[in-house]
Amino acid sequence: MFEQIFKLPSAIARHREGPLAKERANYLAHLASRGASRSLLRQAEFYMLAAARRMKLDETSRLAPEQIVAAARSWANRRQRKSYTGSISGPKEKFESVVTAWFGFLGHLQSPEPAPERFAARAQDFEQCMRNERGLSEETIRQYRQIVRKFLSNSAVRFATLRALQVRDVENYLIRIGVRGCTRVYIRFHVSALRAFFRHAERRGWCAGGIAAATPAPRIYRHEGLPSGPSWPEVQRLLTAARTNHPTDIRDRAILMLFAVYGFRSGEVSRLRLDDIDWQHAFISITRSKQRCVHRYPLLQSVGEAILRYLSEVRPRVRDRALFITARFPLQPLSKYALWQIVSRRLQKLGVDPPQHRGPHCLRHACATHLLAERLSLKEIGDHLGHRSTEATRIYAKVDVAGLREVGNFDLEDLL
Repeated sequence: MFEQIFKLPSAIARHREGPLAKERANYLAHLASRGASRSLLRQAEFYMLAAARRMKLDETSRLAPEQIVAAARSWANRRQRKSYTGSISGPKEKFESVVTAWFGFLGHLQSPEPAPERFAARAQDFEQCMRNERGLSEETIRQYRQIVRKFLSNSAVRFATLRALQVRDVENYLIRIGVRGCTRVYIRFHVSALRAFFRHAERRGWCAGGIAAATPAPRIYRHEGLPSGPSWPEVQRLLTAARTNHPTDIRDRAILMLFAVYGFRSGEVSRLRLDDIDWQHAFISITRSKQRCVHRYPLLQSVGEAILRYLSEVRPRVRDRALFITARFPLQPLSKYALWQIVSRRLQKLGVDPPQHRGPHCLRHACATHLLAERLSLKEIGDHLGHRSTEATRIYAKVDVAGLREVGNFDLEDLL
């Protein structure tokens, strides 16, 4: 492996004869398989060899995070005293990250003992109830679990046992969330998660009754907000701006078309795999986030050409079967957050600022609004978006300005 990143025979010999040469070479091969460039491999080898020599490591070495931090500080200070004149914070942090990742890869990193989680058994029981009894989606379970565990472990919430928990403890916690500037919708989602947990705790006899019913929530009026998204001409501008020969634009244009044309959710696009596209029959299949079922859509020619160009010209050659891969190291599937960043940055660059959603969901709204303007029925739009009921689609009737204008201009005298 050293021969691939160094040219001088003396440099190759120095790195090959250093301590833990086999372990360093294995990790370099791992980085190379994930798309690391030659310069990044050389940088990683520089820090690994420095750590192996300075810390006198061998095959039996096991490192704790605090040992790596101390070694990085000592190495950086010594380097600055000898010749390095710049700030040592960057090299120190790089030393820590490289050595930590290296020993984690080797399985020789001593993980710190996790702090004991308050009411961990109760939270685990609640999670199993959500999954096995209520049948909630994994995404909902993940979000509820995160909210409940954050509440239970919050040091500012003063109760020793769940039996001692009172409504004012919950109110004080929600007030602190509101002080941080969280929206009413965000706070209400927290309340929904906590109410679900308190109802479960009341059934189990863990806490006093009535806490779930007494937990306050901000009022959200039904259909108080119209679906907000860019206009269809703005969506077309967004797609046109990505029609270049730049590798990132080629990838992003395929992603944007899936959001705008099909109205897919970010989680559905992030889960797309190469096997989900049937090129022979021109179909694309997605796993719905909420219904947990597979829907098939006809693969439009324009969308298929955009995806095919990405696959043939841009997508890295990696073993992972995910459709969309990051453009830089480490090469891995694009996450939901990465997809949000792609849409948000491109909208901001065009000066498009939707009042509510600024990520992939605004393109989903734009798709629905465009289909409504094309006079498709709410049932057809709901089927296209994967809504479970017409209630979720009905709100788009409020933005059908043309249809409302026709109703306003209707002359009742013609019926008399």
